[in-house]
Amino acid sequence: MTDLDKATATQLKNIETRTGKTLAQLNAIVDKSGLTKHGQVRDMLKKDLGMGHGDANLVATLYFRSKEPVAAAGGDPLDEIYAGPKAGLRPVHDKLMAAIGRFGEFEVAPKKGYVSLRRKKQFAMIGPGTKTRVDVGINMKGVAATGRLVALPPGGMCQYRVSLTDAKEVDAELVGWIRQAYDAAG
Repeated sequence: MTDLDKATATQLKNIETRTGKTLAQLNAIVDKSGLTKHGQVRDMLKKDLGMGHGDANLVATLYFRSKEPVAAAGGDPLDEIYAGPKAGLRPVHDKLMAAIGRFGEFEVAPKKGYVSLRRKKQFAMIGPGTKTRVDVGINMKGVAATGRLVALPPGGMCQYRVSLTDAKEVDAELVGWIRQAYDAAG
């Protein structure tokens, strides 16, 4: 089981504890709603069940994935994110997640081309920026940009980006920045 699988399983267990409903019961609620779009389902779960954005997004993602034909379901969302020419970047992602997984609990919300890492709010995003580079978006404030830690324009999803081409670049400096963002998001 990958770190992403473990994080997703933990998030699902927490969702079931918070809502008092199993994933099957949540899927039945979605079925009954008649909603057919991911965003509609996510918003309904947030409004009607008081779920957080990350939890509702994961339930919606898993609901629609369960409706796909078995051959198209694909299993691990990382298999799609790191497919084809981006497959060589998966070890970078796995090493990052192993380091971040030591921090404590957080939500992993797979998106189309990256994963969002959240506590009360998003603290990081990880995904291939190109077929040769993994980009790590980091949400933290009051840190001076460096040649490696690139400040992003205001109004985006993250304040900083670090680009990696090799798992060896997952070092104490990078993990420290992500830890700072993690602590501030909690």
